[in-house]
Amino acid sequence: MEEGADFRCWDELLPDALGLIFRNLSLQEILTVVPRVCKSWGKVVTGPYCWQEIDIEEWSDWSEPDNVDRMLRLLIVRSCGSLRKLCVSDLQNDLIFAFIAEHASSLKILRLPRSYMSDAIVEQVAGRLSTIAFLDLSYCGKIGACSLEAIGKHCKSLTGLRRNMHPIDMDGKLSHKDETRAIATTMPKLKQLEIAYLLIDTESVLEVICHCPELEFLDLRGCWNVKLDEKYLHDKFPKLKVLGPHVVDHFERNNWEVCSDFSESFYDSDSFEGMWDDEESLELRFYEGFDVDSGDGWPSSP
Repeated sequence: MEEGADFRCWDELLPDALGLIFRNLSLQEILTVVPRVCKSWGKVVTGPYCWQEIDIEEWSDWSEPDNVDRMLRLLIVRSCGSLRKLCVSDLQNDLIFAFIAEHASSLKILRLPRSYMSDAIVEQVAGRLSTIAFLDLSYCGKIGACSLEAIGKHCKSLTGLRRNMHPIDMDGKLSHKDETRAIATTMPKLKQLEIAYLLIDTESVLEVICHCPELEFLDLRGCWNVKLDEKYLHDKFPKLKVLGPHVVDHFERNNWEVCSDFSESFYDSDSFEGMWDDEESLELRFYEGFDVDSGDGWPSSP
């Protein structure tokens, strides 16, 4: 065998291939370690190759809102319009939601649980979300039927919707019938729908089922006023699987854990101060300000 014949030139791999490899690393490693290996790798992580799918939901759960906004803006800009999947929680304002919508031309999956955008901004920018096939708006208490109707009218490819709520958030709420009506009248292509703990009745659920003929999975956990005839459902909608309403879920163990059959095919530290001023030095400051071996903050690598 010729000497060095089995040597692999990792720095000469196509950017697309490197991007696929780097996606298996943690967010911290992509932003702070990879750029320091060589120039070609650094170029890959500053381009769109690593950011067609952005999942910072776990990180955003524990981060300051300003840092979440800045991270989103950084990564979404790097995606250069190729963003297909975005998962983030606890968005605090309408501005960042509007920014996401502006860069959603290729977006297929959008998960925004526990976020605080308003009906007004959702109605305003829903037209920019037309390519979305799966949407998660669980625990988003500031939006309601108006947002769902706007989304349904503009997102014609929508086949999956997650609109679960938390029992605690239901205090003082009388009904969600207007939300299920919006779903029934504007989202006929839904195949999977999660509406756990919504305050709805049997009539509302039947309206959804009858107007969404392709529905295959319906999560009704905690919808205590719903009484469905299992034989009727089996005979008339044989391909529909219903979960609930009387199902013991995970709320007793974890207030935010959602038990679902639906499948999609770091704590902050003082080191964040000033880290966003110069994007060129972002990764270095990120790395130097964080104790990688501390076990706190960043999710572990796969």
